[in-house]
Amino acid sequence: MLANDPVFLTAEIRDIEQRAMKTPNPPPLMEKAGLAAAQAIRDRLLKRANQSILVLAGPGNNGGDAFVAARYLKEWGNAVTVVFQGDRNRVPADAKQALQAWLACGGDIHHDIPDGDRYWDVLVDGLFGIGLDQSNNRLIEGQYRHWIETANRMAVPIVALDIPSGLGSDDGCIYGVAIRATLTITFIGRKPGLYTNFGPECCGEVILCDLGIHLSLGPEPQAWLLSRALISTLLPPPRSANSHKGSFGNVAVLGGSTGMTGAALLAGRAALHLGAGRVYIGLLADNAPTVDFSQPELMLRTPSALAELESLNCLIVGPGLGQSAQALAWLETVLDSKHPLILDADALNLIAQHSNLANQLSQRTAISILTPHPAEAARLLNTDSTAIQNNRMNAALQIAQRFNSYVVLKGTGSICSFPDGKRYLNTSGNPALSTAGTGDVLAGIIGALLAQGLDSGQALLLAVYLHGAAADRWVRQQQGMLGMVASEVIAEARWLLNEWIYQRAPQPFER
Repeated sequence: MLANDPVFLTAEIRDIEQRAMKTPNPPPLMEKAGLAAAQAIRDRLLKRANQSILVLAGPGNNGGDAFVAARYLKEWGNAVTVVFQGDRNRVPADAKQALQAWLACGGDIHHDIPDGDRYWDVLVDGLFGIGLDQSNNRLIEGQYRHWIETANRMAVPIVALDIPSGLGSDDGCIYGVAIRATLTITFIGRKPGLYTNFGPECCGEVILCDLGIHLSLGPEPQAWLLSRALISTLLPPPRSANSHKGSFGNVAVLGGSTGMTGAALLAGRAALHLGAGRVYIGLLADNAPTVDFSQPELMLRTPSALAELESLNCLIVGPGLGQSAQALAWLETVLDSKHPLILDADALNLIAQHSNLANQLSQRTAISILTPHPAEAARLLNTDSTAIQNNRMNAALQIAQRFNSYVVLKGTGSICSFPDGKRYLNTSGNPALSTAGTGDVLAGIIGALLAQGLDSGQALLLAVYLHGAAADRWVRQQQGMLGMVASEVIAEARWLLNEWIYQRAPQPFER
């Protein structure tokens, strides 16, 4: 599959920088970064000459980028105020040179944000860059915390240089407090923290300025953005006129214990509406219904009858499964099957509780796809949700490798991880998905795509992006995020998938 938007950890960005500086004519990275930022600010946010710009400069190289940007913005005729509190003699060499160039062009330095009712047209955040992470345990406090809190209260567009100050570059964690930017101009390469955890909340729009550095200088990327451009390479072909229900596969869902039949039915409906040829539901509930009158196309069975089906393309296990002895026995049975499995909800909880099931899963030769949310991921890795959220990239990778499975760690900026170490950060979706049943719908979408012939990686990536994009479309139509229910995601996803497939190809019955 074609992946055009690589994502790099901080150590990898540092490696790329160091290799660039060892080339025969090393690029002036700080000068190029500051100029690129100033140009982006001018082109996107400044509507006239002589606008008022407040620049917050920190004590490191991020502050140096800010001094360079301030110099250009001043030279272009704007009123630029720079706030800096560091020791001028202790800043890094390049940043010190940028500071001196700012003073040489007639700029001055304030030691605090000016009081009063002065109106700023733009605020530039150049306090801290990509150095905040779990290893140094740095929390922003004192005067810098006050500046960030003051900036966030201002009714002014905020532009963050490289990453919003206070946001972890690798993990998207907030280290004490973080800038809430309107626009983030990131340099050299994309960072995971921009797209997962608190990243989307803090970054606003993200644009990349590569500073002319060829990424081939650095390590081979192992992570990419899951974007619309990538998804366009994963779509199934338009359907042939000479096709039938057997052409598009058979999906089965095992779950729906007493009081939770709706979860299994939601997964089945999603699989049906996203194109599976046949969908079977095996319900564990006492006195389970034999027909879904809202969706009579679904074929309801007992779990025993489901187990006798031979021609399944995949089996979804977990929606409404429960954790009874019956559920445990059926999960043990299906883990020994040769069918591709999509494991969700209580299937994951049972695997976390029973080491024999975990061993079964890790030793399967057939495809397994796991869809944990952070709490389920924590159980699988015998830790807590905070630890998962503090290192989502690593958590997704650990689960994939420990269980030899394809994984999506759900949440803001869902992370898809493959057993070979490749990871993808999803860029679709919004808080409207924070409602019961949306995970069941995702499992059903994955199943539908597997049944139609996509390989496991393609099906997972397309389903995750489509699921989020469906919620995005619903929000645009409703002009708000409140009140979406899981079944509405199904309809939006079906509409989008048809649009994506058939807008690029002739209609299926054209001659």
